[in-house]
Amino acid sequence: MSELKNVLTIGRYFKNKFGEKIYKVPISISGFTCPNIDGTVARGGCSFCENDSFSPNLQEKKTKFKLNPRINENPYLENQLKQLELQFDATKQRLQNKFGTKKFIVYFQSFTNTYAPLSTLKALYEKALSFENVIGLSIGTRTDCVSDEILDYLVDLSKTKEIWIEFGIQSFYDETLLNINRGDTADNMRYWINRSKEKGLNVCGHLIYGLPKETQEMMLETFRQTVELKVDSIKFHPLYVVKNTLLTNEFKKGRFTPISEELYIDTVVKSIKILPDNISIQRITAGIDDSTLLSPDWCRDKHTQMKNIRLALQKEGFDY
Repeated sequence: MSELKNVLTIGRYFKNKFGEKIYKVPISISGFTCPNIDGTVARGGCSFCENDSFSPNLQEKKTKFKLNPRINENPYLENQLKQLELQFDATKQRLQNKFGTKKFIVYFQSFTNTYAPLSTLKALYEKALSFENVIGLSIGTRTDCVSDEILDYLVDLSKTKEIWIEFGIQSFYDETLLNINRGDTADNMRYWINRSKEKGLNVCGHLIYGLPKETQEMMLETFRQTVELKVDSIKFHPLYVVKNTLLTNEFKKGRFTPISEELYIDTVVKSIKILPDNISIQRITAGIDDSTLLSPDWCRDKHTQMKNIRLALQKEGFDY
């Protein structure tokens, strides 16, 4: 049997660059929201988004205060800075105890983490970068929530730190974006991803396979267009249905059938076979094992998913 080709995982990328393992510490700051939830571009969020389900670290009681770039002052900033420190310390300790981790990237994960006044973003980002053994940031956001001013600020930080911006792309088909209540367009996504790359930022694109009415060819076309934008990294997610989302109703009425594990794995494998060597993969699947998951059941068991994906990739000559 010929030797397997290593897939460039983000772990391998960091090891190659820094000579040691780097762990991302996910952070969820209360008060952050999304223009797709607060009514700026749409209401209710994307059809698959049960807004709190993406906030594993968010333990505080929900506050009615919500950030947006237009507010003049943020009365909750001190509280948000404390949340940031408490969450980072707790997760760092756990990672150190379990893996002996020495270096970290703070990952602003939940909601849209550039959808706030620049002064708030600067306070949070710079606080995160001040923590001991933090080498950089990864910032999850949308392409309709960045500006040249924000990107230029991140470029400035990137002169001394490892800075990533993670854009939720999901699909490059406008009919799909409309169908999932995305509130953004393919052209706008292309524009801001190109701007980010022109300025020299590290960009990770998130793709969802199994979106309503999309064929495998459509999923692969979105993947190809993402690669053409010269992103540095990609995250793959299967679409699963959780309670209390717009998609819940479609699923219960029999108007949406989630992607099968077989089709998901086949699409991911086909994607990786044409993935350029210099683009890393930060996530290859996702799932949730709790009472909020309605379907598909195969998304409950991340361990089995990973095993099946690895076996499928091995058959094609890849080691993940």
